[in-house]
Amino acid sequence: MKIRHLFAGALVALLAIVPAAPAASFDQSKKLRRAVTLDGILQHERKLQRIADAHQGNRAAATIGYEASVEYVADRLDEAGYRVRLKPFDFPTWEENATPVLEQTSPNSVAYVPGTGADNDNPDVDFITVQFAASGDVEAPVVPTNDIVIPSPAANTSTSGCEPEDFPAETAGAISLIQRGTCPFVQKLAFAADAGAAGVILFNEGDSPERTNVIAIGAEPYYPIPAVGASFPLGEELFELYENGDEPTVQLVVDAGTIARRQDNVIASSRRGDRNKRVVVGGHLDSVPAGPGINDNGSGISTLLEIAEQISELKLKPKNQLQFAFWGAEEAGLIGSDQYVAQLSDDEREQIMLNLNFDMLASPNFVRFVYDGNTNETPPPPGGSPPGSGAIERVFLKYFEEKGLATEPTAFDGRSDYGPFIAQGIPAGGLFSGAEVEKTAEQVTTYGGVEGEQFDPCYHEVCDTYETVTMFPPGLPALDGNGLVSLNQLSDAAAHTTWHYGRRTLNKKALRADRPNRLRAYRLDYKGPHGVR
Repeated sequence: MKIRHLFAGALVALLAIVPAAPAASFDQSKKLRRAVTLDGILQHERKLQRIADAHQGNRAAATIGYEASVEYVADRLDEAGYRVRLKPFDFPTWEENATPVLEQTSPNSVAYVPGTGADNDNPDVDFITVQFAASGDVEAPVVPTNDIVIPSPAANTSTSGCEPEDFPAETAGAISLIQRGTCPFVQKLAFAADAGAAGVILFNEGDSPERTNVIAIGAEPYYPIPAVGASFPLGEELFELYENGDEPTVQLVVDAGTIARRQDNVIASSRRGDRNKRVVVGGHLDSVPAGPGINDNGSGISTLLEIAEQISELKLKPKNQLQFAFWGAEEAGLIGSDQYVAQLSDDEREQIMLNLNFDMLASPNFVRFVYDGNTNETPPPPGGSPPGSGAIERVFLKYFEEKGLATEPTAFDGRSDYGPFIAQGIPAGGLFSGAEVEKTAEQVTTYGGVEGEQFDPCYHEVCDTYETVTMFPPGLPALDGNGLVSLNQLSDAAAHTTWHYGRRTLNKKALRADRPNRLRAYRLDYKGPHGVR
């Protein structure tokens, strides 16, 4: 679950980025690329692993492991001579205080089996409380949305709960029954609350074995009513009772709460360079709760640390100010970067020329993905691609072309910390070595690796460790050393592009956007530890 917020529309200065002479740019970054080494990056990766080992095995937001990661990164950047700030943000934390209850009280007496977020897809569990759901003890009739389809013909075909009109008037004061399908969970949940539901049961789609078991999902923070994600058989049972005129009634009990907790982004600015032409280079510092996150995203932040330290060590002089950003709570919904961008003044926002984002650079079954900034090969983000993003993409592509390395585009959909920047019209770009998608035979031919395995077999798992990055994932010795190949190649590209934009002349032009109010802010549906839809 990744929560998105709306930004207000405003007059925004968009950018025209002057293309570089490729050969000159390539030569200028050579000194930095030589200084940025795997040994240097892995020094940071080892430290992050030790931090996780000492703090319950992870570095997730709102944990001591995250706070120790913040301290380590800030200390290293301060020692390297950067102006370092800990930029606070509010992180909503949700805790379930007691085991939830879901019982059919009429026409039958059935007690359903509860689980926790760790039980996602567990066939032995019937329901899991929705993260950020409110406390409540409700006994009420079950009222389905008017467009549930059982059986669903295929994945993501049910439109249940995707529009306000899907909720009949009888939803008010009832338990709304919603089927998984085409639109985001948060959208379905919001419409149910708006319709006056006293609670929600959102059940799996049921089109295949993969979409049958219980689902762990999340709502927007401070969601106002109790809600659970449920298995397809549970939802099917209640729906058929309703269709048969048996008027099912259930009792739903949730005991949980949400509080705001202060967390910090780490922002380090170079002492040299024009502060009115700022290049923000970032990656997320937190892991998921399941593991230490040494690829996701220890690889990105360790690369950024090594680049920042080597720029300082070599006494390089950027023309534009470089701002290295280590974002918090990305895995909980881009919360750190969201709030950072939302809190910028108009003048501060205008000073940011572009954002580079590095989120996962060492996947053991990697592909060299470049964000498709011009959206020529992938669907555009909801508000369109900010002018200048295509130029950033071309810098990455030219670098890999010079190195004789193949690449593929990855969707420029805002599903990492560059999302809040492009939602405000700031151009962005970056690299990605792949996550949960399985590698194809064609990709094996190009990049090596193992067909049919995920790009990162340990994505969001406990096995995302230093050993996996430097050796191989459990049970996959054929991938021995692949993560280091990826990290070596992508870190050099990151260093090149960072210095390219640190040294290039960037011309800012006030351009009129094609959208109302010069920019239409929008939501981005992000896939995090919980499913999005």
